[in-house]
Amino acid sequence: MTTLAPPPAPVQDGRHRAAAPPVSRARRLFLGAPDDPRWARPALWAILLLATALYAWNLTSVTGNTFYDAAVYSGTKSWKAFFFGALDAGSFITVDKPPFALWVMGLSARVLGYGTWQLMLPMVAVGVGSVALLYRLVKRDFGVVAATVAALVLTLTPITVALNRDTNPDPVLVFLMLLGAAALLKAVRTGKLLPLVWSAVAIGFAFNTKMMQAYVVLPAFFLVYLWATNASLGRRLRNLVVATAALVVSSSWWMVVVDLIPASDRPYIGGSTDNTVWDLVIGYNGFGRIFGASSSVGSQGNGASFGGSSGLYRMFNDIMGGQISWLIPFAAVALVGGLVLRGRAPRTDAKRAALVLWGGWFVLHFLTFSLAEGTFHPYYVTAMAPGIAALAGAGGVMLYKAFREGSAARWGWVLPAAVGASTVWAVVLLQRVSGSGTVYTVAEVVVALGGAVAVAGLLIGRFMKRQRLMGLAAVAAVVALLAGPAAYSVSAATSASSNGTNPTAGPSTGGGMGGGGGQGPSGSAPGGNAPSGSGSSTSSGGRTMGEPPTGGNSSSSTRSSSSSSSSSSSSSSSSSSSSSSSSSSSSSSSSKTASGGQTGGGMGGSQVGSAMITYLEKHRDGAAWLVAVATDQTASSIILESGQPVISMGGWSGSDNAMTLAKLKSLVESGKLHYVVVSSDGGQGTNSEIATWVKKHGTAVSAYGGLYRLDASDAG
Repeated sequence: MTTLAPPPAPVQDGRHRAAAPPVSRARRLFLGAPDDPRWARPALWAILLLATALYAWNLTSVTGNTFYDAAVYSGTKSWKAFFFGALDAGSFITVDKPPFALWVMGLSARVLGYGTWQLMLPMVAVGVGSVALLYRLVKRDFGVVAATVAALVLTLTPITVALNRDTNPDPVLVFLMLLGAAALLKAVRTGKLLPLVWSAVAIGFAFNTKMMQAYVVLPAFFLVYLWATNASLGRRLRNLVVATAALVVSSSWWMVVVDLIPASDRPYIGGSTDNTVWDLVIGYNGFGRIFGASSSVGSQGNGASFGGSSGLYRMFNDIMGGQISWLIPFAAVALVGGLVLRGRAPRTDAKRAALVLWGGWFVLHFLTFSLAEGTFHPYYVTAMAPGIAALAGAGGVMLYKAFREGSAARWGWVLPAAVGASTVWAVVLLQRVSGSGTVYTVAEVVVALGGAVAVAGLLIGRFMKRQRLMGLAAVAAVVALLAGPAAYSVSAATSASSNGTNPTAGPSTGGGMGGGGGQGPSGSAPGGNAPSGSGSSTSSGGRTMGEPPTGGNSSSSTRSSSSSSSSSSSSSSSSSSSSSSSSSSSSSSSSKTASGGQTGGGMGGSQVGSAMITYLEKHRDGAAWLVAVATDQTASSIILESGQPVISMGGWSGSDNAMTLAKLKSLVESGKLHYVVVSSDGGQGTNSEIATWVKKHGTAVSAYGGLYRLDASDAG
């Protein structure tokens, strides 16, 4: 009898690896890989829980950026406004950024309803996701210790905490850039084309989040792939050409579609000089940010800076230092040391490729943000945080291993020197805010003592060959160097004044417009108002960010209390100005008021209070837009309080050419608009013609200064 032998077991190699059963995958997700230390996965979950707590703590206190909040709300009322990223549901003008981040928040609001947590949920999710993704990327090349440190550093970066509690688009930008880095490193390891294409697509979506800022990392991406990929030079060049094509398509598709649509059928492109997205890309959100007012491309680069004068010291000044610079000295030393340690490795060495990527990420952002002469806000630098965090973790572990194992003559001073330098810098930063609170005093003590113990322990342990002592000293170094950022991060998570149009963390360090920065047109600059640490901006009617607008002619308790507190526009203005002044003394002429108005500038300088909004709703007479005002700030506040479309005639700063006299006459003649707010000085620049015409042909509403009624007969 012939016996049938069992079939041979399938051979598993790198190309045909059997899929793990679902139970095993779930176990690995929660407990980590079998060869990981037992503490590794619990530590990761603890860090992710910490990140979630910091980013989501007390969401009801979040005010958010009312500019983007209004656009998200308008997108929930109109798919046209949703697609274009229009400020108002009537789609008169867009915000000055591409709409991908608005789409993310808008879909959440459409599914779950418009409210604070609905808008913040995607931001918290991408913030925590960025921490998890950075951990995975660093762990693959440098191990769990480096990954844990990197994840913790990113979690506790002060400006990142402040921004992940806000509705600015930057958290989405950072997450997409990290997705691009993940795909790139996979392409470098495998030499395959598809991961490189996905990397390009991720950066393309990042471009549709914040345009040219997404491209800052591209030189590092190209260099790493071209140098370190395990493939022939011809294949690498071919793959880069294909990926570049994917980058162009994924970046430009929305821009091309919008610019192909006739201007009469779409909103005006906010921030542009010629009503095209292309001009917005190369001007206002491109060269204008780098060269400021001196740029010949796009007149919108006004040079306003909320982060101090441009120069290599900018990241360390009174405004920016506490937001991002804590570990810059350590990251710089770690980068140089790590590259030296991998100096003789093969061209395709994965660790060196990762170091070049994270080092390029850090250096390119540092130089771009430091030297930019255009509009600059502190929260931009959150994009630099992953590079610093990765270098602190990966480079720090490499320096520690070399210090522990190398000769005293070569490595006996590098790690202790890096820890010592960063400790001194952290003490300097904390002394700048001495007296601002007990938490900062305690942090200063922890930094000083912990840093001293760490340096002494490293040196003693190294020369006495006590590895346990060196290990404890390394832990002390981590605690000491993160005590300062942790104090700032807790402040950002627990203070309502840390978010708004210009979110920052920690106590205010003053500085006004950032020392050498100048103001833009009408005393404001796109993206923020309060340049100091108190960069808050209250929503209209005293609401928190994301609270559903009252809408129509209904009268909510918020509107009632707001209206009853001001029987006229002037009293509302006085009250709101006082509130704004108390929340941010440095907001100056660009401060938003609690009643939804804005002081100064162009045709919209008059305050728009809740009493005026109630009047406008009552006498709207079927118009498509409730009122036309000069700037986005004023319009967004009215939109959020009333729930109705409002025209911003001049974009963010009042200098956009969105409204022409001919267009205004057409809107009035067709009955789509009845009310316009103009300032007492008759307007500025391109708005003066409109202001003069409105005053000549309109009927002033005497109860509300600056408000004029226009009917079809007036446009004849």
